[in-house]
Amino acid sequence: MTHDSSSPPLRLAELDPESAVVRLTPQLAQFAAVARLEHVTQAAQLLGMPQPTLSRAVARLETELGVDLLARQGRTVRLTRAGRLLLASAERALAELERGAEAARAEADPAAGRVAFGFLHTMGTEAVPALLRDFRSTHPRIRFQLVQDYVAAMLERLRAGELDLCLVSPLPDAPDLTARHLDEQRLPLAVPADHRLAGRRRVRLAEVAEEPFVAVEEGYGLRLITDAFCAEAGFTPRIAFEGEEAETLRGLVAAGLGVALLPPALVPRPGVVELEVTAPRTRRAIGLAWVAGRPLTPPAAAFRDFVLSRKGALLGRH
Repeated sequence: MTHDSSSPPLRLAELDPESAVVRLTPQLAQFAAVARLEHVTQAAQLLGMPQPTLSRAVARLETELGVDLLARQGRTVRLTRAGRLLLASAERALAELERGAEAARAEADPAAGRVAFGFLHTMGTEAVPALLRDFRSTHPRIRFQLVQDYVAAMLERLRAGELDLCLVSPLPDAPDLTARHLDEQRLPLAVPADHRLAGRRRVRLAEVAEEPFVAVEEGYGLRLITDAFCAEAGFTPRIAFEGEEAETLRGLVAAGLGVALLPPALVPRPGVVELEVTAPRTRRAIGLAWVAGRPLTPPAAAFRDFVLSRKGALLGRH
């Protein structure tokens, strides 16, 4: 939980059955209505409840607190000093609750709600912007919170409810998550332009078993996939450099510091040659994941359905 550093830390209320907040909260709005109108009958009409019921509710509130909140004068009432103190806090609490309720409704507004969407760093250059552009053409008011992170971190945030949907690779195999395959992306072997294999078009991954590799850090989906493909080829890659971003790794390849399995470059990178890997067939599955059994808000469900409709066309020419 975060807060403005210039404000005092938020003090959380006790929520056990004996706490004053739990016992009194249902009666605060009723008390505030009586206090605003200074008339029990008018307040009961405003709240749509019988006047005796409202009178008993305020009386219970006074009994719980052990103080008189209202001074009765016939059909009208006026606040005591204790009542004024309580009303000030009650009004602030009710206003904050109303703001929270409005924010919650706005979040789920089918036309203008918000979608929290996580995706791989390597999807952020072309695939995700194209998805958002096409979706917003028919849903122009829906807002997005975009999160780029490695797969394990995104799935953790998905489970925590911080994200609605994640575009991931590899696809998670977990009972609490639903994952749908969308597309496959080839992962060529990037080698320096002066590499001994640079004149080839195709290569077997085992041919670089003794070469230094540059790769993303452990925990990233691309690292898991790289390690798995190398294991399938019969070796464990010797990682010379680790990074977080594909273009940085491509720069390390251009500098002659190693080879790498990377998504295709959008534009040719000077000093780097991409070779098709024929054994094993180095492709990664891209898919969409969300929490199984957790209802999505209408805007998130609309975006999920739109993304699923792009199956087989998510990556365009890649």
